[in-house]
Amino acid sequence: MIEVANRLKHVEEYYFSKKLKEVAQLKAEGKPIINLGIGSPDLPPNVLVIEAMLHSLNDDNAHQYQSYAGLPKLRLALSQFYNKHFKVKVNPETEILPLMGSKEGIMHISMAFLNKGDAVLIPNPGYPTYNAVTKLVEAKAITYNLTESNNWFPNLKELEQQDLTKVKILWLNYPNMPTGAQATKTQLEQLVAFALKHNILLVNDNPYSFILNSNKLSLLSIKNADKCCLELNSLSKTFNLSGWRVGFVLGNQTLIKAILKVKSNMDSGMFYGIQKGAIAALSAPTDWLDVLNEIYKKRRELVWQIADKLNCTYTKESAGLFVWAKLPKDQKSEEFTDNLLYKKNLFITPGTVFGTNGEGYIRLSLCVNQTQLKEILNRI
Repeated sequence: MIEVANRLKHVEEYYFSKKLKEVAQLKAEGKPIINLGIGSPDLPPNVLVIEAMLHSLNDDNAHQYQSYAGLPKLRLALSQFYNKHFKVKVNPETEILPLMGSKEGIMHISMAFLNKGDAVLIPNPGYPTYNAVTKLVEAKAITYNLTESNNWFPNLKELEQQDLTKVKILWLNYPNMPTGAQATKTQLEQLVAFALKHNILLVNDNPYSFILNSNKLSLLSIKNADKCCLELNSLSKTFNLSGWRVGFVLGNQTLIKAILKVKSNMDSGMFYGIQKGAIAALSAPTDWLDVLNEIYKKRRELVWQIADKLNCTYTKESAGLFVWAKLPKDQKSEEFTDNLLYKKNLFITPGTVFGTNGEGYIRLSLCVNQTQLKEILNRI
């Protein structure tokens, strides 16, 4: 009997990996399941992106190994994009590293900066990958509370009372997933000061800035952030390219070089055509994003109606691809969502997927067309 590594004994298969198998089986049995659980954009990318990718396939080096650091023109496009939208200047030669999705970056960053036994501060509720990757690299996951009463922002006074001597990384995610909460510039300034004081690497995961969000803010725009911060971003949500796997990490040269040491030993660079498509996406007129957000606004109105029908409460001030809704009193998240799945053929994500503080909440995706959303309203 071949035994698995000890690190796997503390990590479960990703929730959506397991649950979507069950959903697929129900569909195979003829159940008319509508999936309101996943944040995978259903709309096509800008036609300019597709054209750029297709035209690149005849280039001389299109099918060869690519640079671990990505095409220079891609890094330049990323740099210009951040300067234009976030007023953040980064050196495209030394302070940007393209990734095959930001999920990959979470692993690379963890491998670059964590030793066995180091501690990591992880939001609760938060993206499950932060916790799973921390365990995979044999570091210690310490959750910090995000609560509705504090607008889903960490209580820094509470954190100060803990022993932080072994903490190496603090994961952030604003605009927040799953709650949609946004951090103010003042709050980010407080976080940077906290990280500098305790010698902690602060990493903001920032893929939702352009979805229903009028307050685009980068952690790297904060004074002194260059000394202790990294920011992950992705083209998945903003440009409807989730399956293309295009992300990137930004930070000072020393931090980026450390991540590149890991990345260059784990893959052989992003496919050329995808990089050319990404350049087109980053350089395209922003009115395409405006049209996209108008579609999401109309969908969100219907999702709010669905939440109302389910007797849930929610804020209309959130950003991103989801509506985070509080269940009626004493309702359990997984029982509630399983009941909808088996009785109404509707898959919604229970808040407990994102941590214990997600109990009593559900997350509803905007990646479903209006016809299906109206059908959901009929069902419930």
